[in-house]
Amino acid sequence: MTEQTASLPLAGVRVLDLSRVLAGPWCAMVLGDLGAEVIKVEHPERGDDTRDWGTRIGSTETAYFNSVNRNKRSISVDLQTEEGQDIVRQLARKSDVVIQNFKFGGVQKFGLDYETLRRDNPGLVYCSITGYDSSGPEATRPGYDLVIQGESGLMSLNGEATQPPLKLGVAAVDLFTGMYSAQGVLAALYQRQQTGQGRHVEMALFDCGVMITSYYGLEALILGDDPPRYGNAHPSIIPYGVFDAADGRLVITVGTNSQYQRFCQSVIDRPDLAEDARFKTNVSRGQHRDVLVPEINRELKARKRADLLAKLHQAGIPCGEVLGLHEALTSPRATSAGLVSTHPHAEAGSVQVLAPPYRFDGERLPVRKAPPSLGEGTGEVLQSLLGMEEAQIAALRERGVL
Repeated sequence: MTEQTASLPLAGVRVLDLSRVLAGPWCAMVLGDLGAEVIKVEHPERGDDTRDWGTRIGSTETAYFNSVNRNKRSISVDLQTEEGQDIVRQLARKSDVVIQNFKFGGVQKFGLDYETLRRDNPGLVYCSITGYDSSGPEATRPGYDLVIQGESGLMSLNGEATQPPLKLGVAAVDLFTGMYSAQGVLAALYQRQQTGQGRHVEMALFDCGVMITSYYGLEALILGDDPPRYGNAHPSIIPYGVFDAADGRLVITVGTNSQYQRFCQSVIDRPDLAEDARFKTNVSRGQHRDVLVPEINRELKARKRADLLAKLHQAGIPCGEVLGLHEALTSPRATSAGLVSTHPHAEAGSVQVLAPPYRFDGERLPVRKAPPSLGEGTGEVLQSLLGMEEAQIAALRERGVL
């Protein structure tokens, strides 16, 4: 363990990542960011599915794969072989956490289910990620983010009212499931300190999809119907959303009635809108949205964005530009915060990776390991953890186990 790793919150915790694609790997990456040693198990030939998704980096990596696999080692093991299954069981005995998202029945077929692994490692924290309730009637259905976005109602709350349901721009269900899963694992590790016993943490994409409907979900239950969609506007607060200036878009968030007064008087020079009884409170502004919003839009479109932002800042109203993704990632705001990390790459020369968002005692947690090439750590992991000799590893490679 390096001095850098020793100071991290999860230093000394070993995670065996048997998952692939996004939700499971995201969970493992969160734990890796926090200092855990993460060993990612992949098929020797194809690796994780996402090694073939998106823009390629070198021969075995892509932007998609790299976005979810920093701070990990990769070992290549064929789980279709008995020898491969035995290797992973041995690694599980020496691990604190196992994460898996196999298709229904797959984990039992390989002898890598919780009940089997806990016999030799009762302190094991085991996280299973499925599409649906593993004990329910849809347990055998595979889980895909886009399907869940449709079935959970997320697509019905996204987009403009005049458009059909719209998926979110990223695989939000997968990402939230990964984060919820990491929270569950951390809670189980904390409890293990008192009991010495592991737990089986079970997460379902559908459950997490429902959870992130949040206040929209409760509005639907109260109304007995779908709440209206407002696109880039806020469903409850006015004016609050994305607006067009004369030369570009900006975000304006008028969150209080006093801010609304200052917005009308100091930003758009319309004191009449501040004094109008229909617009005095946020609730009444919502009731007269169809009258107020066109007036605000007209005033904003007549002014330049920079001038509006200056006046908004001066009035103490939160606001900002709407930037393109590349523009945002290369902005001084992102670069000065260290949100993009650059690392050497054997084939591409260098590779950029998004850095963890966590700060401890004022320091951002580091990208200790760039996303790994396929199987880069196989020999070292098997030698250091399982005591295998080089000749034994070479023989396993010849037989296609590694």
